[in-house]
Parts: sequence; C-alpha cells; structure tokens
Amino acid sequence: MTRTPSPKDREPVDQDQFLIILSREEALARFEAALFPRAVPSERWALADALGCALAEDIVAPIDVPPFDRSNVDGFAVRSADLASAGETTPVRMMLNDEVIACGTAPTRPVLSGTATSIATGGPVPRGADAIVMVEHTQPAGTRAIEIRRAASPGQFVSYAGSDIARGEVLLRAGTIIGSREIGMLAACGIAQVAVARPLRVAIISTGDELVQPGSPLRPAAIYDTNGAIVTAAISENGGEAIFLGAVPDDEAQLESAMRSALQISDMLVLSGGTSKGAGDVTHRIIARLGKPGIVAHGVALKPGKPLCLAVCDGKPVVILPGFPTSAMFTFHDMIVPVLRRMAGLPPRLDAKVSARIPVRIASELGRTEFVMVSLVEGADGLIAYPTGKGSGAITSFAQADGFLRIDALADQMPAGTDAEVTLFTPHVRVPDLVIVGSHCTGLDLVTAPLARAGLSVRSIAVGSLGGLAAARRGECDFAPIHLFDDKTETYNTPYLTDGLELVPGWRRMQGIVFRKGDARFEGLGAEAAVRAALADPACIMVNRNQGAGTRILIDRLLAGAKPDGYWNQPRSHNAVAAAVAQHRADWGMTIAPVAHASDLGFIPFAEEHYDFALVSARKQRAAVQAFLDALASEEGRAALERAGFRPA
Repeated sequence: MTRTPSPKDREPVDQDQFLIILSREEALARFEAALFPRAVPSERWALADALGCALAEDIVAPIDVPPFDRSNVDGFAVRSADLASAGETTPVRMMLNDEVIACGTAPTRPVLSGTATSIATGGPVPRGADAIVMVEHTQPAGTRAIEIRRAASPGQFVSYAGSDIARGEVLLRAGTIIGSREIGMLAACGIAQVAVARPLRVAIISTGDELVQPGSPLRPAAIYDTNGAIVTAAISENGGEAIFLGAVPDDEAQLESAMRSALQISDMLVLSGGTSKGAGDVTHRIIARLGKPGIVAHGVALKPGKPLCLAVCDGKPVVILPGFPTSAMFTFHDMIVPVLRRMAGLPPRLDAKVSARIPVRIASELGRTEFVMVSLVEGADGLIAYPTGKGSGAITSFAQADGFLRIDALADQMPAGTDAEVTLFTPHVRVPDLVIVGSHCTGLDLVTAPLARAGLSVRSIAVGSLGGLAAARRGECDFAPIHLFDDKTETYNTPYLTDGLELVPGWRRMQGIVFRKGDARFEGLGAEAAVRAALADPACIMVNRNQGAGTRILIDRLLAGAKPDGYWNQPRSHNAVAAAVAQHRADWGMTIAPVAHASDLGFIPFAEEHYDFALVSARKQRAAVQAFLDALASEEGRAALERAGFRPA
C-alpha cells in the first residue's frame, strides 16, 4: 500500500543545499552541460510560410545568380574594342544584327567586330560582346545602323554569371532568421522549401497565493500577476511559442500536478516565484521528483536575481525565476534567453552600434541623395562600415548588409576615414566575431563551418587578394586570403607581406584551363599547348579574370603578352568563368579544379597555387582568430578540404 508523503517527509533535511551561491559563469556552464548537445527539432516548410523562422541547416546555392552574363540596362551589346576611338567628334558607326535580345530570350547570333545587338535590361549577353552601351548614348544612322559617340569599357553594364551568388557557396547559415531579404535570396536560387527550426514550446506558470490575473478585482493583500505577462511576451520576442497556464497557489500538490502537465505539452517550463527559503516556497522541492538530474543551480551571484533556480528534468529545462519582476526579467534576459535561443536554433541576440568609420572612398552622383548599404566590422578604434553593394540587381547586397548610410545630394563622394551615422535594418545586428577580407574560395565555407556551429559569426568580404592586403594593412579585418605569385622569387604570398602581417598557410588548389569536354582544340593537351592552340584559332574566344586577381597573374604568364578575343571579358569569380565556357559564350578560361568539376567541364592542370592567409598580428590573440586557426589545423577541417578537392598545406 502506497503511503501519502507527509509535509515532514517532503521537507529536505537541509534546505541550505539549494542556496549554494554559484558564479554566473558556473551556473550557466552547469545548465548548458545538462542540456547540450541536442538536436534542434526541425520541420520542412514552404518558402512563403517560413518568414520569421530560423533555418535548421546551412543552405548551399544550387545555381549561379545570375545564371548567365546579363545586361544591366536597355541598349546595345558591343565589343568594347570597337569603340576605343569613339568620341563626340569621332562617332563610330555600328551595324545592327537582325536580333533583339529581350529578357528571357536566349541569343542566337554572335556579336562580330563592327556590329551591335539590341538588348533589354536583364537580357543574356551574346557571344563576342563584352560591354553594353545605353540606348540614350546612341543615335540612329540609317537602315539598321547606329552611331556611338563615347567609348565603352570591358564589362560596362554587365552583371557576370555568379557575380551575385556563386553556385556551391554557403548562401545562409543554420540559425539565420528568415526575413524578406533571405526569402528573396532563396527564391533567386529556385529553392521552394527549407528546413526550419520548429518553434520551441515554452510553458509559463506563475506561483503564489497573492497573485491575481489582470482584469480581475484586486483583493486585499493581493497583487496583479506581472511576471506571467512579461515572461510570456519575452519568450515570444525570442522565437518561442509561449503557453501561459495561469497562476497556481503555493499548494505543493496543485503545483506539482500543474508542473507535470506543463512538461507533457512543452519543451521547456518557466516559473516565477517560489525560489527562496520562505515557508510557502515549495517549487524547488517538487523538481527533484520530476526527472534527472534535477536542480543544477539554485542561487546565482547576480544583483538583482540571486534566487534564480536552474534545473533539467529528463532533458527538459525547468527555470524558476525570482518573484520580483525586475529580478525576473534581469535573470531571464541574461541567463535564460541565450539557452532558449540555442535550443530553438536561433542566433544569439545582441544590440549593434550606429556610428562607424568608412574605410574606403565611396563615390556618389551629384544631385542625388545616395544610400549605401554597409556591413559592420570591428576595427582597432571602433566600428567600421564596409560598403557591400554588388550592383542594383544584387540580392545579397541587401541581405548581407547590417544597415545603410546616406550621402548628401550636394556631395560627390564620402571620403575614406569619414565617421558616418549608420541606420540599422534591425535593432539586433551582431557585429561579426571574425572578419575575412580578400580572395574568396569555396574552401573558406568548409573551414568556418565549425565556428558557425560554435556560435561565432563570420563575415567574408570578397575584394580580391590585393584588396584584402590593403584592408589588412588598415587593420579592418582579421585575415586576408591571398594567392599572389611573385615572379622574382618564384614564390607565393610571402613577398607581399608587410610589417604587422604574418603568413598562415592555408591550402593548395589546382588552377588550370577549363574547356567544354570534346573540344578537339584542347583535349589531350597540356596547358601551354592548349593556349597555343587557342591563340592559333581566331574563332576561339577566351574568358579572362579581373585585374588584381591571383588567377589573372597566371593567365598573363601563359599568354605572354597576347590579348586574344575575349581578353577584356573580366568576371570576378571562378564560377563566372566556368559559366561562360559552359554556356558557349567563351571557349576557354582559367579556374580552379573543384569549380571545373562541378560544372562538368574539361580541365587541364597548370599550377598548384597557394591559397594562404595574411594574418593581422595585432589581432592574433582574439578568440575568434584562434578558433579559425584551430579549425584550419583540425583533422575535421583538413578532411573536409580534401573531400572538396583541395590539398591542405
């Protein structure tokens, strides 16, 4: 026969055991150790329904965006070399091809020397063309001809394939909150469904004989239940699905029944009141009967908030907040919100700054107020706002920016070094823990993945090797990825370092000639022979890389001064080179092996280049820098690089 426990049986031998004061760090460490690691519960939702949810997994871009080189304006696709002599007094007459390229129309005719093709904004750039002339800058010149009175630079008004989003890059990290900008990025890649973290169900119970719910008459010696409303709202603010179960009096049997019922329908239970040693406080005694390990901390060195009680019952957290509203909210936001958000797969919640220094000159158009989107990074003397624009058609510019600054209509620039006011997109922007500025490589995503899983935010800004070195010298980043070959010493990267920078070996990646499989001009040849064959064929079009890129240095070494057709077609990424060849807009170019293989193209190895990191020595001891160095040297990181086709240094 089961005996009903008496109050004496339920009373602990020494209640002081529940008030051994722990430091904030120790209490939180015990709480997290009892809860983690654990999987974030997830569900697959349609993209339109995922607004406000947190991604449960990393999203890798399945395609290049844009998927082809496209025009940014209405005008004419031309060869820029044809317009080298164009001017107001020396117009160049161009014959129009009998084709009009509209948005969504694939071109069928190449642009030959002396010809131009009418093209609409968003239309695919035809073979042979490397620039667009705006229709406003042309004049009709008889039947099917136009006159152009200004020169065009290579790449003018062209958005290259993959210049916004490169296939294979990590588009969004797990934990990212899906807003309208993120939905736009996912839609641009054709993604219709995403795995999102299921909202965490959090039950809330207020405890105390004195509590009355708002709206009811207040009896003598009673108070309104403030904590229930505050905690419920705070949980909703932080991504939880709040379930308020009302107030329960200080009756042990009633309270135990309510707590058991709450744990059955929720992932987490939060109570307020009943944490100190008064005769009516019974909550902490009940916890020992609800599951293991039970109480992990009861009493934390906080002011206010000392009576906080943290427990885990069979995998579910149970939190007993102090009864005073100020103490309850202080402890909730400081101690509970980080755990709640981590369980729900949400990123940490931090406030951001609004004043930052501009590191580079930003040109502006006179007569127009200009808004420039920026990413915030931490510099030696405060925040730095890095311009992030990739062009008017780029979705990632908006999604990757933390905010924007404004340039007055009467100014033609914002000088480097300006202290500017940054308007934030949200009040909870997190300044990145690690900043990488320089040459981009898909291997970076592999090395930084463990940092993201550890809760560290990483921002990578692709500006090329030389741009990264300049940023590192100014102290605007932690690392500058570089792959620069020095002809004098015949070595990579080290000759380019200056005082305050040190080299961290990264990995080796094979650069080579990329071509369409089956092209007899390249099949079976070495890199030098393949380039000679390309130069011998006037119909063979190349695709180059931008000046300042390490790949461009290798290309120029192979060409030995030659500038074949397509030389001035200069996209800024490996993916764009592969896209140009795969889509028959070019016949050959240079890229890295993993990108060539991903595009199912032929590949002729040429040089194994060193992709290394210029580390800003003054930032070496930062925790995020050490975490990156550890990830780079780890067996996990090295294995991931090898699987992707790279060779760790």
